[in-house]
Amino acid sequence: MGAALLPDAAFGIFPRFFNVPRHPLICRTTSATSVRKRNFFFGDKRISKSSLIVLSHLNDSDDKLTDVVVDQDDVIGIEDELVVTKKALSEAQHRQEIIEKERDQLLEELARSEAKKQEYITTILHDKEVAISELEAAKTLFQKKLEDSVEEKFNLESKLVLAKQDAVDLAVQVEKLAEVAFQQATSHILEDAQLRISSAETTAAEAAHLIENQIKDAIEGTISSIVEKSNHAIERALVVAEKAEELAKKSTETFIDGTSPFTEIAAVEAENIKLQGIIIDIESELMMARSQADKLKLELENTRQQLQAFEQRANDAEKALLDFQESSRENILQREEEMKSMLEKVKKDVADRTKAISKAFKADLKNIKATVEAAKEVVHCKDYAYLRRCEALQRSLKSSEDAVKMWRQRAEMAESLLLKERLQDEGDADSIYVVNGGRIDLLTDVDSQKWKLLSDGPRREIPQWMARRINAVSPKFPPKKIDVAEALTSKFRSLELPTVDEVWSIAREKPKEGDALIEHVYERETIEKKRKALERALHRKTIQWQRAPEQTKLEPGTGTGREIVFQGFNWESWRRRWYLELAAKTADLSNCGVTAVWLPPPTESVAPQGYMPSDLYNLNSSYGSVEELKYCIEEMHSQDLLALGDVVLNHRCAQKQSPNGVWNIFGGKLAWGPEAIVCDDPNFQGRGNPSSGDIFHAAPNVDHSQDFVRKDIKEWLNWLRNDIGFDGWRLDFVRGFSGTYVKEYIEASTPVFAIGEYWDSLGYEHGSLCYNQDAHRQRIINWINATGGTSSAFDMTTKGILHSALHNEYWRLIDPQGKPTGVMGWWASRAVTFLENHDTGSTQGHWPFPRDKLMQGYAYILTHPGTPTIFYDHFYDFGIHDVLTELIDARRRAGIHCRSSIKIYHANNEGYVAQVGDALVMKLGQFDWNPSKENQLEGSWQKFVDKGPDYQVWLRQ
Repeated sequence: MGAALLPDAAFGIFPRFFNVPRHPLICRTTSATSVRKRNFFFGDKRISKSSLIVLSHLNDSDDKLTDVVVDQDDVIGIEDELVVTKKALSEAQHRQEIIEKERDQLLEELARSEAKKQEYITTILHDKEVAISELEAAKTLFQKKLEDSVEEKFNLESKLVLAKQDAVDLAVQVEKLAEVAFQQATSHILEDAQLRISSAETTAAEAAHLIENQIKDAIEGTISSIVEKSNHAIERALVVAEKAEELAKKSTETFIDGTSPFTEIAAVEAENIKLQGIIIDIESELMMARSQADKLKLELENTRQQLQAFEQRANDAEKALLDFQESSRENILQREEEMKSMLEKVKKDVADRTKAISKAFKADLKNIKATVEAAKEVVHCKDYAYLRRCEALQRSLKSSEDAVKMWRQRAEMAESLLLKERLQDEGDADSIYVVNGGRIDLLTDVDSQKWKLLSDGPRREIPQWMARRINAVSPKFPPKKIDVAEALTSKFRSLELPTVDEVWSIAREKPKEGDALIEHVYERETIEKKRKALERALHRKTIQWQRAPEQTKLEPGTGTGREIVFQGFNWESWRRRWYLELAAKTADLSNCGVTAVWLPPPTESVAPQGYMPSDLYNLNSSYGSVEELKYCIEEMHSQDLLALGDVVLNHRCAQKQSPNGVWNIFGGKLAWGPEAIVCDDPNFQGRGNPSSGDIFHAAPNVDHSQDFVRKDIKEWLNWLRNDIGFDGWRLDFVRGFSGTYVKEYIEASTPVFAIGEYWDSLGYEHGSLCYNQDAHRQRIINWINATGGTSSAFDMTTKGILHSALHNEYWRLIDPQGKPTGVMGWWASRAVTFLENHDTGSTQGHWPFPRDKLMQGYAYILTHPGTPTIFYDHFYDFGIHDVLTELIDARRRAGIHCRSSIKIYHANNEGYVAQVGDALVMKLGQFDWNPSKENQLEGSWQKFVDKGPDYQVWLRQ
């Protein structure tokens, strides 16, 4: 805002008494005469005279009254009075000149203040630009140093890779056992170095950003305060000037409109008095302006001091940054030396371990061979003994057949003899016989050897299993008779003995419990089982030696790193005997490449789906009984599948009401009370501590800060692991409690794999999905960090982005750093990707995936790092079983795991192209692309899956 100049009329009202401004009615008249009756007031006197005043205008450039003609006698008195008036006017003129000088001084001071303000602003802006340029230079230097450190890290990694290759070459000579030990010894060191480097980068970036914000805030605040105060002072000066201008205009108008100078003299005197007051006001305003200017100077001085302080801070920060870089360089060098020494030590240890392992392995192989030879010898001996026994049994059966023929003849002879004697001695009670179960027990007075032979015969005792078989094949044997009259009147006289074929069928019958050959059969079956178990163990050990190092690294957050999870239920599965149905599909799942099956919640529940558990130890649920659950898990284990249990730890439904009618008393083995419920759950009057997460309002929220609660949960999880057979966990609604408790539960129950469900809303703007979803995936990362990385989490971010990205918005699949935009892009090993589950899909449909983009979605998650999950409905009900199996096969052939590298080549409206690992390239979308069109892709590529405009997959030959 520039300085405003006041008009001359404001301070030059009456230069001289007879200098009259031009007026249209006066200044343009050459001469005029008039006789008027006027009343003059001068001081306290009133003059009333008639006079003739002649005004003559001689020159337009000189506005003076040259001729005054008065026809009266009082001209001399009037002239005296005019002299006095001239004196007064001269004094007023002098005062006006003083006012003009003060005005000019004020304007000059304002102009100087404005110039100084502009100078200060220019200086501050210049200092700001200098500071920003210095910060940019420091930032560039830091980036350069960071790139150097990253390059050093890559060099170190390359050295480690070379060392790893050396170790692998050495391990190949001793059947590749050293590779596993080397990887286990070096992986933690690399991870620690990467974490420390990332931490240093984050700390430096935060420090630079904080310094830049402080300088920016201080400069902007100082400039704004100076501008506001300067504008305020200028506005006040302008207001005073406008007031003075208005008073001057009024005075001018009064002088022009008046008809006598004597009248105007009094008005001028009054106006002079007013002007004196205005002058006083102006002087006070001037003093205030000066004080404001002094304050501005002080503030500018303070601002300069603050700028100097900020510069000092920036210098200190730069110095600290340089010190930090120097210390980082020294630490890196020291760590490099340590790692070199450690690598030497590792190599030495690996060599020693290799020798020891080789020696132990050779001894084990020798023992295993001896065991196998001994087992074969035992099996051969047992088989020989079994054959000898079978031959003896055959000879015994043949002799039995001959005996049967002989006894048939004897029986016929006995029957004919008995019939003949009965006819001869009918009515004689001396011979009484009873037919009993195929044998003839004769009760006669004469102890005849003949009848005794017929009665007993040269037989050995019949085994029970043979007796059961004989009874089964000869149901028509006559019943035992104990009454002589019944025996005499019975019409059944023939003896129906088993035929030869029936006797041989007894020999071919498999022995039952208690048979003579049962021990031999059991021994043979036991040996056969041990032999198969030994073969499987040797096969698994061979497979382990051939696997990549990532596959042998087992931890609950990643499993083996190559897991493919199958959700084995939907929202309506509880309506059938689900465990039995799922057990029948385990062989198919294993053949298709699935490694882990996520089972429904196993506990008794208020809701049939299982997510409102009550008695945790009661596993008879809507999905089946506890025996059926164990059978299902056994079938999975027989197919080398992991069984993941869906455990609900956030809430639990009570079985009893408190005296005031609130359901907060738990039953069963874990009989908790209100102290096990968080106190900020508004519906259940808990007496525990506040919740460490969000409240689930449908059931009492468990207070995990209580020691007895954590102890009971850990015992329950170990019971599920050891007694029921679960291998890992799917953790429901983990937003409800802190991840630190999850870490404690996982460390206590040691699952093979654990997944947390952290379902949070994505960012939307005006109804559309925002491109930047860093805040959403950061919340999931924070929960995983809280668990210490012991658990993975479902990648809700990737699912939400895929909903929009697959509708020709493939640019959503890459972030500004060139990485995937979900949790997969920041922590792929802990990201469990999926498209749908029992909540988002099935009959609930809370967040269903676009049906027409389903295969594109599976092509994305099954070919990318992380751990992919397949939904039951898609696999068995949507008709894409074989296509998903083909994608799983492509993932297996390319060796993709949860930590595989990814490089994105294209991500725009037309499509998406990425290379995953070293052996797979995939494309989404309709644009024309193949590996031969990409200059950065080397090698020979063969198309493995071709689904036209939807997706295509190439594998390196």
